Amino acid sequence: AVVSTQSTGDREKTCPLLLRVFVNERQHHLPEAYHRGRVPPNELQIYTWKDASLKELTNLIKDVHPQASEKGTMFNFALSFPDRKGMFHFKEVGTTSVGHTGPDDKLTLQTVRLEIGDYMDVAIRPPPEDRLKERRNVPMRRDSGRGFRPRPY
Repeated sequence: AVVSTQSTGDREKTCPLLLRVFVNERQHHLPEAYHRGRVPPNELQIYTWKDASLKELTNLIKDVHPQASEKGTMFNFALSFPDRKGMFHFKEVGTTSVGHTGPDDKLTLQTVRLEIGDYMDVAIRPPPEDRLKERRNVPMRRDSGRGFRPRPY
């Protein structure tokens, strides 16, 4: 478990909440991963407050996943929550980037409307130049003399 470290007067008087965070590389988990009491296996438990920002959560996740510390790495945050029938839904709430300031950095758990019991699903995407390298490695084929084109599959 990780404890959020930003200190404010309210945090001294308010009990922290347990935020269950599930990190995945490149994309979010499928909603089915949360059905019937199941959760993805890569859980990170963070004790924090509702005034914690997405940038603060990014820094806490980087402490546990040092491979995500490279400048330009993107963290895409989504809330995972059940409806009245127990089916889980996702709501994307913001994106942060390592080494860059963005409009979602200061969004707090309260402003994204996190409720106690919701899960946070985080997709970590490599820096853009790494994503371009991956695209360049896509198999190519000759197309009727018009040059090379990526395969559609």
